[in-house]
Amino acid sequence: MTNAHRAPAALACLAAALSIAAAGCGKKDAPETAPVVTVDVAPVLQSEVQRTISADGLLYPARQAAIVPKIAAPIKKVYVERGERVRAGQLLMELENRDLAGAAGESRAAAELAEATFQTTARASVPQELQKTELEVQTAKDNLDAQQALFNSRQSLYKEGAIAQKDVNDAQVALTQARSQYEIARKHLDDLRSFASDAALKAAAAQRDQATARNDAAQAQLAYSRIVSPIDGVVTDRPLYAGETASSNAPVITVMDLSRVIARTHISPAEASALKVGNEAHLIVAGGAPVDGKVTQISPAADATNTTVEVWVEADNADGKLKAGTSVTVEMVAQKVADALVIPASAIMTSPSGSTFAIVIDGENKPHLRKIGIGIREKTRAQVTDGLASGQRVATTGAYELFKLDPDVLGKTKVQVAPAKEEDEEPEEN
Repeated sequence: MTNAHRAPAALACLAAALSIAAAGCGKKDAPETAPVVTVDVAPVLQSEVQRTISADGLLYPARQAAIVPKIAAPIKKVYVERGERVRAGQLLMELENRDLAGAAGESRAAAELAEATFQTTARASVPQELQKTELEVQTAKDNLDAQQALFNSRQSLYKEGAIAQKDVNDAQVALTQARSQYEIARKHLDDLRSFASDAALKAAAAQRDQATARNDAAQAQLAYSRIVSPIDGVVTDRPLYAGETASSNAPVITVMDLSRVIARTHISPAEASALKVGNEAHLIVAGGAPVDGKVTQISPAADATNTTVEVWVEADNADGKLKAGTSVTVEMVAQKVADALVIPASAIMTSPSGSTFAIVIDGENKPHLRKIGIGIREKTRAQVTDGLASGQRVATTGAYELFKLDPDVLGKTKVQVAPAKEEDEEPEEN
């Protein structure tokens, strides 16, 4: 190739090299493209938030009476049927009681006799005995005075020589006997006045009380044959019929007061420590609306078997929709804050150390990592105690992608806010 032909070729190569170099320099100086992340956002709102403890429970009637008779006897008559509403004191069932009625009548008569005896002793016997003894004392005193006068007279006659010594001695013996009789009669009267009357009355009173006690026992045995309801409620079980023998160790009728129900549930000791009697609660039956209730009892000790604490929640059941034995979900409000800062639970990011964060999206749609404090947690949202202000926006869906970025990269990242989701429209009917 001649020199004339080589020159244009060299120029072409040089031009190509310069072009490649220029292209390379152009790529190096071009600015880097910032990453773009699409996220959903939610505002930081002020709202009521509450801590709820949820557990499974079982419904029981507020009051229940499984009536067990105190005597064993055949059933004479049944006055109620299962499902019937009854009142406290209403006669439900009667057992055979002819033998008990006879014994009760006999004991009543004995008690009446003992009462009459007591009244006679109090009003007649003791006063008559006192009158009789007083007459005996008076008679003995008159006899003593007569013997004393006779003795004095004979002593005078003896001094005059009109009678013998023997007559004086006989008069003295008679005087001594009369004095002894008077002392005995007076002692009897004193004793009668001091304690004899009281003893007689006490004996009569004891006999009366004994007869009364026996009568009360007999009347109680007779009353046991009449089965009455101790509460208002509904008859839920009546296993026996007329003619069958009622046992003294098994219920013959069960009455439940279902106007109020109690849900018994078991929770951990840590959860129980957050509750107190009077806390709001709700009972939720599958397919039904929540029923308002209150915590009425918290066991002071954990169950030794499963180390849980039993809690009772009582609710009104005037309409009778809640049935005893039904399984329910028990939701108990342990804590409530009326005006709290609240964000969706999906906006909360947790680091391996346990710290919590949120991604704040500013007015220019730039993300900022914020360490936040979390208080009460609900199912879909949580209370923010520190790090955020009302009205700020936080990332929800897509927030985790931003949370994973290095701080330098996060500062250069742009955020594209997804449009608000609209509810699906119902299809038009043809």
